[in-house]
Amino acid sequence: MYHTQKLLNGITVVCEPIPFVRSVAFGIWVRNGSRGEPFALRGASHFIEHMLFKGTGKRSYADIAEEMDAIGGQVNAFTSKEYTCFYTVSLDNHFDTALDILADMFLNSSFPAEELAKEQRVVLEEIDMYEDTPEDLVFEIMQENVWRGSSLGHAILGDSGTVSSFDRDTLMRYFATNYRPENIVIAVAGNIKPDEATEKVAAYFAGYSASGIPSDAQPAPLYQHGRFGREKDIEQAHLLISYPGIELSSPRLYHMTLLNTILGSGMSSLLFQKVREELGLAYSVYTHYSSYVDTGLFSVYAGVSPENLDIAYEAIVSQLEGINADTLTAAQVAKAKEQLKSSLLLSLESSSSRMMRKGRSMLMLGRIHTSDEIIEKIDNVTHDDVLAMANDTLRTDKMSVATVGAVGTVN
Repeated sequence: MYHTQKLLNGITVVCEPIPFVRSVAFGIWVRNGSRGEPFALRGASHFIEHMLFKGTGKRSYADIAEEMDAIGGQVNAFTSKEYTCFYTVSLDNHFDTALDILADMFLNSSFPAEELAKEQRVVLEEIDMYEDTPEDLVFEIMQENVWRGSSLGHAILGDSGTVSSFDRDTLMRYFATNYRPENIVIAVAGNIKPDEATEKVAAYFAGYSASGIPSDAQPAPLYQHGRFGREKDIEQAHLLISYPGIELSSPRLYHMTLLNTILGSGMSSLLFQKVREELGLAYSVYTHYSSYVDTGLFSVYAGVSPENLDIAYEAIVSQLEGINADTLTAAQVAKAKEQLKSSLLLSLESSSSRMMRKGRSMLMLGRIHTSDEIIEKIDNVTHDDVLAMANDTLRTDKMSVATVGAVGTVN
């Protein structure tokens, strides 16, 4: 059972005791991501994530790494469209040290100018790496185009122009304004008592405050379908077919999750069996969905030889358009339910997975469903529910197509 407490400054602390493990996972979750950035500061949230590892008033970047290694712990972070997470995983007897290090990084980072200049070069290399990773690039191209005009379509990393323009004062001001206590959830999971964890977290964070006026809430993006391509001199053609999805708080979220599992998650999924096993057109083919606070995107990816691009596209679209009670059966829904429940229950053996689940849910939804509640929601989804989700989602008039490779768009 998890426990929550809101500190006087607005920070929410969530703790789940797991007495049968010897680890503690600790995460600082901030409801600030690339979606909230002004156009001129695209990539600022991701860049700030990097800068928090570059030193504080009492620790250099080398000290942070060496102190975590000395306790055999891990410290890491990631930035998404709508939130950022900084986290540690350590043995339970080293939690105090891990907490002190991560709290120092978050509360006291000095954003040293000389490290900022070096990190700009590092992030520019990261941007180039994504440009050279066509499977990632095709997703970026899709989002940039279907949500054009909205910050949701902006790349999390920003671009070379914005990253090169960042300076210390701008980044520190953005951090002070947008990383606000009311937008923060601190999640702890592992072999620690909730009262003890909350008391220790509060000792560091109860006095934290923000300054400045926060950015205005972003309007819901308008999905704009179309066909988009990027020619690159590479061996494969990377194909992405996308449709509007559903928002994170939708009561139909598990309808979508089950549809995703049946169509393209695993070796027995419909698209894997058709495109790879039966037709031999692709090594990698899968489905993916993203849900945000007010919208979502459902996608099918395949990497194929350029000469097979049109054939693969037709095979995938035919499979999607042919979804009905005969091609998507009750037995497949039942199997997908077991896959989801198994994945959920197996993840409970990891303190970091539990911390991630609790922190993200409390931050983005303001509530946490227990594993029993999630299993009940999964079990309550019917065959008709999944069919209805397929019919509502896989609409030809809403379909978008993106390609990357030595080809144009599909015919």
